[in-house]
Amino acid sequence: MSHTICQADQKGVSFWQFNLRTRTLIATGGALLILAVIAAAGVLLDPSAYAPQFQQKNLAPSLVHPFGTDWMGRDMFMRTVKGLSTSLWIGLLAATVSSVIAVMMGVAAATMGRRVDSLILWLVDLMQGIPHLILLMLISFVLGKGMLGVWLGVALTHWPMLARVIRAEVLAVKNSQYVLAARKLGSSRWKIAVRHIFPHVVPQYIVGLILLFPHAILHEASITFLGFGLLPREPAVGIILSESMRYLTVGMWWLTVLPGASLLIMVLLLDMIGENLRKLMNPASAEN
Repeated sequence: MSHTICQADQKGVSFWQFNLRTRTLIATGGALLILAVIAAAGVLLDPSAYAPQFQQKNLAPSLVHPFGTDWMGRDMFMRTVKGLSTSLWIGLLAATVSSVIAVMMGVAAATMGRRVDSLILWLVDLMQGIPHLILLMLISFVLGKGMLGVWLGVALTHWPMLARVIRAEVLAVKNSQYVLAARKLGSSRWKIAVRHIFPHVVPQYIVGLILLFPHAILHEASITFLGFGLLPREPAVGIILSESMRYLTVGMWWLTVLPGASLLIMVLLLDMIGENLRKLMNPASAEN
């Protein structure tokens, strides 16, 4: 009997000794769950939760108000959750549009001849030669700032790097032996694209889409902080940080530190998800 218990204990120990792939899946799932909760909470949050309450203004962090309250008595935790959710949705929309542009440009550069390739590479170099923040501010200003200006500005400026990756991947697959053999056997271009090229591009696209998120969110917060992004009436982390900077000198550190740290943690979670997906899609790096 003691021998049986010992075997059971050994089985229990080995069950919890996950390999690297399993640990990566668990970490990725946990991060996705946290981000999904933030995104949903911001949408479902009642505006009264972060409305002014002047009788509770300038309160330090506590159990009732984890992030304290500001000079108007607004609950900073609720404002931060709403701002993070807004950033996530803007990042999702902008990164999706930007990644679609990247795929179209990358595939066109790799398949439509040297002139088109040279033109797209020149455009990529041009976009990468202009600082993102300056270009973002110009686009947002032209479009009247607000939600539309921010997400469209982010979408139009974040595709060049992914386009280079997609172009290189398509070129590598297009010139591989099995694609050349399929072409000699009479397979159509559409059949080659669907069966041989598309499956190799999808993993790069998914990882690139996820890795665009942190950049999109940080740039949205940056231009909002500088006054070229979301409007002041819209709860956003950039607006929270911009408004709170003047209160640092009077000791109200929680107005800036806690929302800023929350934004940083969310960006790190997104970056971790992208890196974990890259490991999972590369079997050599996912092995224990």
